[in-house]
Amino acid sequence: MNLSAIDLNLFLVLHAVLETGSATEAARQLHVTQSAVSNALARLRELLGDPLLVRSGRGLTPTPRCEELRPFLTNAVAQLQVVVDGQRFNPTESTRRFTMANADNQDLYDVPRVVEAFARRLPRARLRVVSLDFLIGASGLETGEVDVVLAPWQVASQQGYFAEDLYEEEVSFVVREDHPRLRGPLMTVEEFNASSLIDLVLTQGRPGIGHRLFEQFGREHGLVLNSALSVSHFMAAGMAATRTDYVAGMPNRMAEALCAMLPLRKLKLVPSPPPMTMSLMWHARTHLDPGARFLRQLILEVLRDGSVGRMPARAKEPKGAGTSRRARGR
Repeated sequence: MNLSAIDLNLFLVLHAVLETGSATEAARQLHVTQSAVSNALARLRELLGDPLLVRSGRGLTPTPRCEELRPFLTNAVAQLQVVVDGQRFNPTESTRRFTMANADNQDLYDVPRVVEAFARRLPRARLRVVSLDFLIGASGLETGEVDVVLAPWQVASQQGYFAEDLYEEEVSFVVREDHPRLRGPLMTVEEFNASSLIDLVLTQGRPGIGHRLFEQFGREHGLVLNSALSVSHFMAAGMAATRTDYVAGMPNRMAEALCAMLPLRKLKLVPSPPPMTMSLMWHARTHLDPGARFLRQLILEVLRDGSVGRMPARAKEPKGAGTSRRARGR
């Protein structure tokens, strides 16, 4: 098929519909009529020989062929945006959509602070916050679906990833307030080994970095991990702990937040697991993009304010990254 004979605006329309989930919203975003969006989709369906989007209730559901196109469209539009922006990124005028991925504990205490600064400094831009499952399923950093990730720095061990430390997160445990056996603020190894645990499997049903690090710590200190329940969110772990005698481990700030909202108590294990360094991560493909650099600097300024722990000054280069990729200039 000769690309010169194709109206590439048709793909921009499809991208807008996929982004907004609605032909009406896409029309508003593109400053065209809804019938213009419908006509463009009809032409693209004929061109590609696929329905692309089908009605599902009040919304539109992408076909498998359309889902195949999604990462290519996202990447192409992002690259075009970089070309248009060049080095003249204007945060007060940009209408770009940025995407950040993180776990649900950060939805509670990091995301609100980032959103506040984002709304103030990027008033016309859009911020999308997605789960770690979405990040992995969409190969988000590699395809451009995701701009930045909040995660333990060890995740950045893949080729092409940059990471800058944000803060250190202590590990705590929570139990219900009237737990019949664990009554004090400290939990011994013997008490831990006699407890049933709630496992956190944050990424597609599989143990994450934090889980694997704690398993290593447990082997070194004679801990027995008696898992009784596995859940995919810290909030779910807290809720389950209120109705059982199970013990749930989680980041200290999440434990404090849940104890303030639910009938839970916070415990410290003795000896304590080492803190986990949380980092801001991104891919080499967006390292020099001025818009992505602005977003990263904003997040670093907001989350490195000293209120949650140490603020390391170094940037981590992932092992096996080949050429030197220090996160200078952010």
